[in-house]
Amino acid sequence: MTPLERFHLRRIRSGSGSGAVSSAPVHQGEFEKADGPGALDDAVDTAVDDAAGPSSRLVAVLTLAAGALIANLYYAQPLVAAIGPSVGISRDLAGSIVSITQVGYGIGLFFIVSLADCVENKRLVLVTLGLTVLGLVGAATATGLTTFFAASLMVGVCSTGAQVLLPFVAHLIPAARRGRTVGKVMAGVLTGIMLARPIALFVSAALGWRAVFLISAAVLVAIGLSLLRMMPTYRPTSGTPYPRVLSSMLSVMRTMPAVRWRAAYQSLMFCAFNMFWTAAPLFLADRFHLGERGIGVFALAGCGGALVAPMAGRLADAGRSRVTTVAAMLVLMLSFLASRWATEGSAALIGLTLLAVLIDAAVQANQVVGQRVIYSVAAERRGRVNAIYMTLLFVGAPIGSVLGTATYHRGGWPATAGTGVAIGVAMLILVTLEQRPQRRSAASKVSEA
Repeated sequence: MTPLERFHLRRIRSGSGSGAVSSAPVHQGEFEKADGPGALDDAVDTAVDDAAGPSSRLVAVLTLAAGALIANLYYAQPLVAAIGPSVGISRDLAGSIVSITQVGYGIGLFFIVSLADCVENKRLVLVTLGLTVLGLVGAATATGLTTFFAASLMVGVCSTGAQVLLPFVAHLIPAARRGRTVGKVMAGVLTGIMLARPIALFVSAALGWRAVFLISAAVLVAIGLSLLRMMPTYRPTSGTPYPRVLSSMLSVMRTMPAVRWRAAYQSLMFCAFNMFWTAAPLFLADRFHLGERGIGVFALAGCGGALVAPMAGRLADAGRSRVTTVAAMLVLMLSFLASRWATEGSAALIGLTLLAVLIDAAVQANQVVGQRVIYSVAAERRGRVNAIYMTLLFVGAPIGSVLGTATYHRGGWPATAGTGVAIGVAMLILVTLEQRPQRRSAASKVSEA
């Protein structure tokens, strides 16, 4: 018996330790070797350890794939001033260059990520990855607004393959270690988001903005070949038809208030995050006269916030999700408040850089805690729950991109900072409202006792 087969067998054994296979349905799905030549089988065998589940190499490749896919949503963010004139869009509406990709991502989250509950996951990931490559090539060669927007929409829709990979990893990991492992994967994903901006700026400064999309397409082709070789197939066992999966999503959302609250928090977080990183390059160019390379270095410094993700995962595993959530909200609100005055004086650039790290860290910590909560649901519903969570989350992302250019061009950095503070206050109000029913329930139990 191969290591992969032993790993599969352990996933369906009963808890008695006798080695008998349980006759209960395998709700979490079935892993199986892909058909193909022996070299492919050998690669899959070594990717899944028979004692500890997926190997660190497989987790690393899946993390790289998810990060590279989701980075496509952010390459255009610091390049709106360069892309706008090339495709014929005004300065005030330049934020829509980023928004159209994120709108596509929201569409894909609802209609594609939910497919993970009813179709084989590896094939779904590879198909979306291939279509993303085609969209990137289309964006790189576009000369008009319609063509660029159509290609960007396609990139956004198909980059949701990243969100198929995240619950796929959760399927492989025991519940006791899930927060830590998801935290590691999210650190890679969010590092990809952070690195997308400086990479885009450096490449654009050297080769032009079109090269950014072509290089991303080439990277995804290489990653796709690695996934084809290493990624085990995962076929959900629920057998639920796709139309029923879609129709059940409203019911799932209605019966899972935790998903609604976590999505609301992270949607506001992403709104503030996108607003900051859309307005910041404009402010840095105006206030400090930084070029693309200088802004790239600033964005690179912001990647330090990714170090928070594994720590947030450990806190979530230890039952401290609520404290971590409130702390992240406070850090984001106070960072925007401080940025109002950090833009003055000789040390302004250093102060703004430190605040950028704190804002990114707050967003990442809240995201990791949120995904730890939603991945605690039954395996057969994770695709739908993740689709609902991420769809609601990304409602805030395009709004933030538009707010970034709108607030900065109308009121300068003070208007952007003030809007960020208001978003932080809104999150704290929401988390207070979430706690009220639980406090009432606890008080009722005490009085009855």
